[in-house]
Amino acid sequence: MNKYIFILFVLTAIHTVKAQDETFTKHDTLRGSITPERAWWDLTYYHLEISVDPSTKSIKGKNTVQYKVLEPNSVLQIDLQSPLIITKVIQDNKELDFRSDGNAHFITLKNNQKIGSLQSLDVYYEGQPKEAIRAPWDGGFSWKKDENGNDFVATSCQGLGASVWWPNKDHMYDEVDSMLISVRVPKALMGVANGQLRGIDNHKDGTKTYNWFVNNPINNYGVNVNIGDYVHFSEDYNGEKGILKMDYYVLKDNLEKAKQQFKDAPRMMEAFEHWFGPYPFYEDGYKLVEVPYLGMEHQISVTYGNGYKNGYLGRDLSGTGWGLKFDFIIIHESGHEWFANNITYKDLADMWIHESFTAYSESLFVEYFYGVKAGADYVIGTRRGIQNDKPIIGPYGVNQSGSGDMYYKGANMLHTLREWINDDQKWRQILRGLNETFYHQTVTTNQIEDYISQTSGLELNAFFNQYLRDIRVPTLEYETNGDYLKYRWSNTVKDFEMPVQVSINGKDLWLYPKESWSMTQTKGNDLQIDADFYVRSKKL
Repeated sequence: MNKYIFILFVLTAIHTVKAQDETFTKHDTLRGSITPERAWWDLTYYHLEISVDPSTKSIKGKNTVQYKVLEPNSVLQIDLQSPLIITKVIQDNKELDFRSDGNAHFITLKNNQKIGSLQSLDVYYEGQPKEAIRAPWDGGFSWKKDENGNDFVATSCQGLGASVWWPNKDHMYDEVDSMLISVRVPKALMGVANGQLRGIDNHKDGTKTYNWFVNNPINNYGVNVNIGDYVHFSEDYNGEKGILKMDYYVLKDNLEKAKQQFKDAPRMMEAFEHWFGPYPFYEDGYKLVEVPYLGMEHQISVTYGNGYKNGYLGRDLSGTGWGLKFDFIIIHESGHEWFANNITYKDLADMWIHESFTAYSESLFVEYFYGVKAGADYVIGTRRGIQNDKPIIGPYGVNQSGSGDMYYKGANMLHTLREWINDDQKWRQILRGLNETFYHQTVTTNQIEDYISQTSGLELNAFFNQYLRDIRVPTLEYETNGDYLKYRWSNTVKDFEMPVQVSINGKDLWLYPKESWSMTQTKGNDLQIDADFYVRSKKL
């Protein structure tokens, strides 16, 4: 999801952690760390059954949690956020006791949890979930009406967590292998969720239950439910792995506009399969679903609320004109299918893995259709949004992301790295290789850094430290006397030695600055750094 308007493991009875001038509580650690009550079991399957009543803004349901036992334990953590409540927990027809500590609920199991065995339990819950005031930047349910007065409802929950509306193991490190979502909605409305529609159950009271099955692993914040007076249209896309079904669900009054605007969806697929490899979820298809907020990267159920306009609500975030050549929400949120849904961070601190690559994907889309210079101009144009306020990587173990610079500083970091590698074919192989190597996996920053370093053949430790863990912009300090150029890097972390392309009086050359001074013989005093490098210069 775009947050251009910058949004953003030890337990003790009462403890705080101080990081980046922010104070974290015990409950932040319960939410953001792999607690002992999470570590001993591995998710295999969910069946989420939810009945939605827009008239009372309430929900009621059950989540069947199936898991594999990894080691002995008798206490299991499930997360559900207030004001929702767990009403009961059942395993093998026995009601289980549980205690609550904030939004973490610790269930005491009665049966022997044999290592290697598959177990399941049913968590019943109900209540009025948190209402999203400014979706998708805060989370919860959006309870809206369409222009005809019909209920128009949707969920969004990145960052805050899926437990804001359904009970689950609410930590990113463990993705469920597959999932069935059964959403019961009022008559005359349609319920749309992730995956493929398996069937519709009709009830005596006129309500309907839509059953959606997800074949592939899915991250918890990627699960969503959307309810509206929808109509459906679709097309088949001939992609790298065969025929991909692309489905679109929009409000009835917007059908004709959607048929025009959503032409960007197959264009997106063409560009991103080129750069990133095959769409990661052919078995589950691809969906665009209209919602009453801007949009979100829900896996195989990308939500859309960009007003059927090009750009970001009609604006070009790059200021170059290229941002008005495409619908920002379709391109950006769909880019997350590769970076967020295929490759998923294990800890929210590493959210840059999702957002830097996906922000960068916008320029790759532009490049694919309009040329290398257009793509470069776009990503360079987005630098005007960079704040350099705090590091891109956040504190670990407390469910906290870093700076909003993970978007366009991160994108420009990647663009800079591409220039350093100076081999477009190798760069494309790296992007595709990431999606192949970490296919359907949760990862850490170190895994991504190591992969890029190894496949590029470059020593990138200081490079990533500079752009991800520091707020300073590398500065090329230099002196000229007409015959010689003296230069060095300043404003950098230890051992930063990235080469940079410059022109002196119109002549292009590569420099290899270090922290200490270097000197080269050259004619001229007018030095210009190649704009493709996100660095600064200072003439002494």
